[in-house]
Amino acid sequence: MNTPRADDWLSRGGFFSWRPAEGNASPVEIFHVEMGGPGAPVLLLIHGWPTSSIDWYEVASQLSARFRVCALDFPGYGFSDKPQGWGYSLTRDEELIEFYLSKVIGAETGVVVAHDRGDSVALIHAARCAEGRSAMRLKHLVLSNANIFLPLSNLTQAQRTALDAESWSQAAATVTPSLLAQGMGATTFTPPRKAGDPEVEALTAIFACNDGIKVLHEGIQYLVERSKDEQRWLTALAGVPFPVTVIWGLYDTVSPPRVASYVWNQYLMLKPGGNRLYFIPDANHYLQVDRPDAFVKVLLHALEPADDQVPGALEAALGAPLLVDSSRERLPAAADLLRADAPADTT
Repeated sequence: MNTPRADDWLSRGGFFSWRPAEGNASPVEIFHVEMGGPGAPVLLLIHGWPTSSIDWYEVASQLSARFRVCALDFPGYGFSDKPQGWGYSLTRDEELIEFYLSKVIGAETGVVVAHDRGDSVALIHAARCAEGRSAMRLKHLVLSNANIFLPLSNLTQAQRTALDAESWSQAAATVTPSLLAQGMGATTFTPPRKAGDPEVEALTAIFACNDGIKVLHEGIQYLVERSKDEQRWLTALAGVPFPVTVIWGLYDTVSPPRVASYVWNQYLMLKPGGNRLYFIPDANHYLQVDRPDAFVKVLLHALEPADDQVPGALEAALGAPLLVDSSRERLPAAADLLRADAPADTT
């Protein structure tokens, strides 16, 4: 199969060996990509399930003009090793992130941008940073479309099948890399993508690499891990000392905007530190693929915020990204808003 997008991404990266500190897991080869000047500010991009760092293909290229953009494929994903029974988990992946940033990249400070399953890894890492247990000082955390509050998510039948051992044992034989890629293209991208689309062909290639279909069931168990710990992670998020930005594609039905709104209202709206919530119209779950230019515009807007920026579209064009809200110290009383001499709310 001719997969120029996947081939190009692979050609830009390299590999390093890593092994978890605890347990009897074998060493694995980890694929990673670095783009941009080596002296530029570090920006780490974290991918989700069941895809890989290739999700950031276009975003990484644009951001490399300003940042030292770094991305890796977790074990079980993309071009990294995918041994069966290896013991895949969010906590191991967070350990890998710490190793990557400190030992491979040598980052002292940086920004972390996460998506989907990567949000869960990033939340664990944010807690490490907030507690002073990381070699890197986290300057800004950015979360995008993910099931970060499971009670408000809509898990698909495919996800439920992959989660259950018995169901997966019956379905696994019929799932191929191309079928999985085409199914995702039809449901999680806007507009839908079909066979032959560069993104679908790239996904087919990374699912096929190292026989990734065989570890789908093991990889999606992160949802079980998340269900046990998500309340603790979100509570910790509300207390981190660095800004947190949430960017959401509005067409997502698996991780709908109500997830972002709930997390914002409950944990971030009154959190100190210049936090922000953005929506991107005409974007689905893979917002960084659907609208990479808009994603980059929002990200730069969040990282270089104007103090007087009020909610609204970032530009006049139809479908422009929206700044929905900025954090504030307190909510005003309803009656205060009706007074003529009340200061305007610029949040």
